[in-house]
Amino acid sequence: MKDFKIAQPQTMEQVTSLFAEKREGYYLMAGGTDILDEIKSGTVEPEVVVDLKSIPNLSYIRKEKDGVHIGTMTTVAELVEDSIIKSDYAALHQAALSLATPQLRNVGTVGGNLCQRPRCWYYRDPEVFCVKKGGTKCFAFKGRNKYHAIFGGGVCYIVYPSDLAPALIALDAEISISSPKKDKAVPLQDFYVLPQVNARKENILEPGEVVREIKIPLVKSGEKSAYLKLKERGTWDFALVSAAVKVNISGGVFNDIKIILGGVAPIPWRLEKAENLIKGNKVSEEMLRAAAREALKEARPLEENGYKVELAEAAVYRAALSLLQE
Repeated sequence: MKDFKIAQPQTMEQVTSLFAEKREGYYLMAGGTDILDEIKSGTVEPEVVVDLKSIPNLSYIRKEKDGVHIGTMTTVAELVEDSIIKSDYAALHQAALSLATPQLRNVGTVGGNLCQRPRCWYYRDPEVFCVKKGGTKCFAFKGRNKYHAIFGGGVCYIVYPSDLAPALIALDAEISISSPKKDKAVPLQDFYVLPQVNARKENILEPGEVVREIKIPLVKSGEKSAYLKLKERGTWDFALVSAAVKVNISGGVFNDIKIILGGVAPIPWRLEKAENLIKGNKVSEEMLRAAAREALKEARPLEENGYKVELAEAAVYRAALSLLQE
């Protein structure tokens, strides 16, 4: 591991100006659970690590008239314990609780979780020059691909590892971004980009842009949500497959539904076909299974990860069914 410097800016404006002046070799650090792992493995070799913990007032959960606002440096543990998140946003609470260990939740942040890099073993190997690092080949396509994508691959078969992202997208969250030029807000579902758009990146952030806040709309009458994570180990682990489901239900009918999968694609993956088959119909166990199965016919598994199709069907079915039974 090479030596690097730590910058401790006091304002978001100082952060954006740092990256505006020099882009190469500067890396952001939120909680540090991901970037420090990249540095130790030699995946990245920063010249300067910009520590966001030195900026005050970036950790908060506030309910306002236009929604619930969550600061980028809010820890995952704070999400787990917050009474508003527990009572109104079950999917987000369940996703946060499923994440890592209590110790890691105490330091990991919302912004860091939403902006983490992929866990692909080819990307994390400093000896492998894959397409994610500027090469011309995705080694997972014909290599070891047990944990890789069944949707949205082609150029690169990573899966996006965030637990919070599928839940927040299902909840129609919006992400606020600070920039040297102009701050902006975009739907979180538009924050992530497929490798076909840019194989080197997972999101739309440009140099100098920093996630400042996440906002979730206030819960409407009849609205419920759930998050289900299926993993390989009984202890903490990344998702093999996860499903975040938000519905508006009355009289056993899902008047509206949103289904976001994690662990299956380079971005959080929306199952719109299943949504369309379920929406507006009287819900039954058979119908939920059939809708999920039909949507998953579009999956394109690799040699070692076909099992994810059945797992995804089970995750969608169980998450949606839990909302019907409440």
